[in-house]
Amino acid sequence: MAAVGILILEIRLNEAYSLKDKRRWVKGLKDRLRAGHNVAVAEVEDQELWNASTVVAVTVSGSRENAARVLESCERVAAAHLGPQLASASIDWLQ
Repeated sequence: MAAVGILILEIRLNEAYSLKDKRRWVKGLKDRLRAGHNVAVAEVEDQELWNASTVVAVTVSGSRENAARVLESCERVAAAHLGPQLASASIDWLQ
């Protein structure tokens, strides 16, 4: 059965002083995740806030292990791109 994994990234953008700054950070992250991995990426919460965001990456795979590798790799890319601005990251699974 297919595995659907969801990576939830909570971001606190201390270096963003406007929505334009925030969009630059979020777009850069989304572009990096899409370019290097087979994931769908979207900002799902806090769109109206200029210093916070919740970004979600989703992957579908034939095995849970492969999906976990993809999402863990995405988490490493996000941590490298955002540094301390990545407040939390968690992986959930659809049953």
